[in-house]
Amino acid sequence: MHVVVVTKSTPDTAAKVEVNAQGAVTWGNAQLVVNPWDEYAVTEAVLLKDAHKVKTTVLTVGEEVHNEALKWSLAVGVDEAVRVWDADMAGQDSLGYANAVAGAVKKLGDVSLVIFGKELVDVASDAHIFQTARKLGWTVLGSVFKIKSIDFSAKTITVERLLEEGKQTVTSQLPAVISVVKDINEPKSPSFIGIRKASKAAIPVWSSADLGLGTASAGSAASVHTADYRNLPTRQGTVQIMEGATEAEKAEKLATKLLQEKVI
Repeated sequence: MHVVVVTKSTPDTAAKVEVNAQGAVTWGNAQLVVNPWDEYAVTEAVLLKDAHKVKTTVLTVGEEVHNEALKWSLAVGVDEAVRVWDADMAGQDSLGYANAVAGAVKKLGDVSLVIFGKELVDVASDAHIFQTARKLGWTVLGSVFKIKSIDFSAKTITVERLLEEGKQTVTSQLPAVISVVKDINEPKSPSFIGIRKASKAAIPVWSSADLGLGTASAGSAASVHTADYRNLPTRQGTVQIMEGATEAEKAEKLATKLLQEKVI
């Protein structure tokens, strides 16, 4: 029985997006923190560990800077950490990210549940969550705010999800992938002993070759292009003020103009 939680480091939410001299969007020198949504995901993995005596592993895909998110997770109570990265993964898109996560989950071998935070705040996207589930061939349950029950022996999980229409209770077979929202728990804080232990932890790094991924499978974002924000076209337009003695007269002139321009 094994629960995997996926995390990464992201810029502080107070950071400002900048455009560099090359016209690329950048976060500049913004301080990196644990992706805020992942605090709930990591905490939920630790709660499951305590309640069901399951093994927990925290996983990230990225360069060494993401080790801080892994160490924070270890300090909170996750058992082990793994970082996935090599040069072939540079510039990958969400599908490449999902390939890497799925490959790592398969390598771990005995995983029953993968937990993500609701989304990544630096790209405001959750596509990688559903792509990971697709790559694994597992059920995916998004926007989970409560795990009502989970039976690792019977391989079942029942959760409550938040939808625009209200709440939904869903039961699924394990293994499964879920994403959680902030209502699910109160994030744990690292203990002093946990911080000391995490600081000494040796974090293995798995490459594409370790996961059986080819260069193409690693996920090059060849189809993703960065816009040049230095030379945006000049916005053009004119303004016409409707004059009139009364509001009704102004409204009538406006309606007539809109009809003439075929706006209405």
